[in-house]
Amino acid sequence: MENPQNDEWQSNWLVAIQKLAATLKELEQANPWPDRPLLPQAMNYLMTELWDRGFSQTQIRQAFQDAVSDMPRYAAGDEVRP
Repeated sequence: MENPQNDEWQSNWLVAIQKLAATLKELEQANPWPDRPLLPQAMNYLMTELWDRGFSQTQIRQAFQDAVSDMPRYAAGDEVRP
């Protein structure tokens, strides 16, 4: 049996990530410093924010490594979304 609270919880974190990604893309397109790419800075700052909120270095490192390892499956060989 489905649990509506679990569905809402999952929807909430998915929406939060989608908003973050959309905001970062908008900021990247308006970046006034093209010699300072936004994404590396954003990922570094996200890492520090996660650590500041109690995620361990091991959890953060593993999550980033797992995500990068899964990218070929999701992207199906494309460098950017067509």
